[in-house]
Amino acid sequence: MGKTTLVNQLVQKYPFGSIVISADAIGAYNTYWLEQQWEIARIKLAQTGGKEFLLVVDEIQKIDNWSEIVKSLWDQDTKTNIQLKVVVLGSSRLLIQQGLTESLAGRFETTFMSHWSYSEMQAAFGWNEQQYVYFGGYPGSATLVSDEQRWKQYVRESLIETSISKDILMLTRVDKPALMKRLFELSCNYSGQILSYNKMLGQLKDAGNSTTLSHYLSLLSTAGLVTGIEKYSNNIIRKKSSSPKFQVYNTALISAQSNTSFEEAMGNPAIWGRLVESAVGAHLLNQAVSGDFALSYWREGNDEVDFVIEQKQLIGIEVKSGFTENTSGMAAFKKKIHPDKILLIGNTGLTWQTFLQMKSGELFG
Repeated sequence: MGKTTLVNQLVQKYPFGSIVISADAIGAYNTYWLEQQWEIARIKLAQTGGKEFLLVVDEIQKIDNWSEIVKSLWDQDTKTNIQLKVVVLGSSRLLIQQGLTESLAGRFETTFMSHWSYSEMQAAFGWNEQQYVYFGGYPGSATLVSDEQRWKQYVRESLIETSISKDILMLTRVDKPALMKRLFELSCNYSGQILSYNKMLGQLKDAGNSTTLSHYLSLLSTAGLVTGIEKYSNNIIRKKSSSPKFQVYNTALISAQSNTSFEEAMGNPAIWGRLVESAVGAHLLNQAVSGDFALSYWREGNDEVDFVIEQKQLIGIEVKSGFTENTSGMAAFKKKIHPDKILLIGNTGLTWQTFLQMKSGELFG
């Protein structure tokens, strides 16, 4: 999600010495490797005579028991007053968080690297809103968009396949990897739509049961690919048992698996409307995962509100990308839930182009 780019920028501006290493090709049980690299950083700090030294370890979750090793080394440096600053990076949110909370309590602060927002892609590559909706927020693929087939192949093979194979299958037990991949494809195809687990079972061969699908969807979410948004409810049991609303973290995941080109997508109201809603959802989802607010959807009978965000306030958000804007769901939501405010994103409300540039603070302001 651009973490390597960010670290490179940090190292370039860092006024003292640094080492950047990756555990990507290191065996999971090669725990001595991390200790050796840490010792090298200590030696270089002593040699340079600087006030401090920076050690950056990428893909830290690939090392078995990494958090215990880091804790031990960090505590040694604290006792001996060695000013070694450490940045650990990982592509599996779940495994990183487990390591931090189990072993490193009180010794860290986290920064979640989400997919790039429209504002970031616009600033870095000069993209307009339409390009962002179709090509999404992968900075590494931005230079390939002039050749759409090459771009799609890159996203499928270098991003999607790598995320599933390395960030999930190599680190977590998955009994049916083919099923997980089919669930991912289904989730992208139905992004922005609510689909019950029974319907998923009907569309996926050898799916087993809803518990398996729910678990696999959770794993896909920790990898930053696609998630199942829960239904808004004050009843925690009803919330957890609700049908998920599929939502991609990045619209590139939809476009890269489609046979529709950028120009064709913009010219097709149904396809474009779906992409716009998914772009709005991804914008909200990436902020929600960062801890800015809770994200859900609301539905009762035929009435539905696309997104519900909750922080100090409760806000309903409806996305209408077409010219017909039926707002009956918003009226029902307002009557039954009494939110603090309701936002309509569409031709007669806040434009989606403007919304994609807004941060959570502006929504709750």
